Amino acid sequence: MPLTPALGALLDQVAAANAPGIETLPLDVGRAGAIVMVQATEGPKQPVAAIEDRELATSAGAVRARVYWPARTDEPLAVVAYFHGGGWVIMGIETHDNICRRLTNATGAIVVSIEYRLAPEDPFPAALEDCVAATQWLAEHGADLGGDPRRLVVAGDSAGGNLAAATALRARDDGPDLRGQVLVYPVCDSAADTESYRVNGEGYLLTATAMAWFWDCYLGPDGDSADPYASPVHARDLTSLPPALVLTAEYDPLRDEGEAYAHRLEACDVPVTLHRFDGLIHGFLGMEAIVPEADAAMAEIGAFVRGVVRT
Repeated sequence: MPLTPALGALLDQVAAANAPGIETLPLDVGRAGAIVMVQATEGPKQPVAAIEDRELATSAGAVRARVYWPARTDEPLAVVAYFHGGGWVIMGIETHDNICRRLTNATGAIVVSIEYRLAPEDPFPAALEDCVAATQWLAEHGADLGGDPRRLVVAGDSAGGNLAAATALRARDDGPDLRGQVLVYPVCDSAADTESYRVNGEGYLLTATAMAWFWDCYLGPDGDSADPYASPVHARDLTSLPPALVLTAEYDPLRDEGEAYAHRLEACDVPVTLHRFDGLIHGFLGMEAIVPEADAAMAEIGAFVRGVVRT
């Protein structure tokens, strides 16, 4: 279907500005620009019961996190470890603050947003090690937050979806047990050779050129692009992984690799819900000010998480 009118107008404005690609900018300028883009398209901040910034003393060292609590109850709550997007290079817990507020309200769970190390300063596997260690910390100490560590879910968007998928792979082999994984337009394959790359690689905010740069930053000079913890679609064995919700967007270069990963999970008897949002672009989950479907996607995530964490 055609782009939604609001997104068409946004992309026309971006094209008219003729701004240089993020891959051509100094890191600090690119990171600052990402904040501006988020602020231009997100809605008002949703209130939650409480928010607290913490440092988690994990096996990977101190990892900064922001904890969000929904309305308080006397019962321990499910816990969602959230990994932000941004190509492993830009963005952080500040840019994803409202996504996590909305996620807390949609799921009724404690959401813990992880500030993992960014590339290129800290290339693969630094970000993944932080996410795995933080997830393990939540399994061991989630009760200290009022959570039930037995009802733990990992979630993320874009590069964060990549990290959630890879964390689920690591957790299957080394623990902890996870109830589910939420992968929102995830990066799954460094090959970048799909049809969606060919038809959506220019003109839809996230470009094929930017993705190549993100991968170069993330893998660094010594990284293996076929490593399944970097490119989860290359994992030989996807059995015994937790149920997955995979959301993709029609006009996204990452669309096909996310859907290919969902189909591989299905083939390995992992329960999967796959939903392509037509007429939308990469990053739409955080664009609720101009994309009504962002709220529908968040409601779907909320229903999925509530379903998999039922005792």
